[in-house]
Amino acid sequence: MQIRIDISTQTLALFGDDGACIRRYNVSTARNGPGEESGSHCTPRGRHVIRARIGAGAPLGAAFRGRRPTGEVWSPELAAERPGRDWILTRILWLSGKEPGFNRLGTVDSMRRYIYIHGTPDTEPMGVPLSIGCVRMRNRDVAELFDLVPVGTPVDIQA
Repeated sequence: MQIRIDISTQTLALFGDDGACIRRYNVSTARNGPGEESGSHCTPRGRHVIRARIGAGAPLGAAFRGRRPTGEVWSPELAAERPGRDWILTRILWLSGKEPGFNRLGTVDSMRRYIYIHGTPDTEPMGVPLSIGCVRMRNRDVAELFDLVPVGTPVDIQA
């Protein structure tokens, strides 16, 4: 398995071991575009790997803070109570860069920047860059992807 994320088309494709595309999803990457620097709120490019899978068995829409479930399940009413919150929902695939000096170590470390593939409220548009660095997906899509990919799956992010 391998994941390829294309920032220019706002898509994520999952490829099987034979190289065939087995799933394709619309996503939302960073509003600020591609970039690796800590604090840039950009989506990092290059070769990554899924370092951790978080949220197995959680309901669709389960909310996370600091990679821990809050016990909340997203709803419009909950969102109205917490305006401006960057919702991390359903599942988290935490990425780690593989290229020292580009997306790993120092001020460009994707894992230390907490770059994830994660769910977001289904009211948020896909195909439009709106995140603060992560790759956002529809909740059903991220749950499906989560069930298909193990820790160690390569993730290539292209601009």
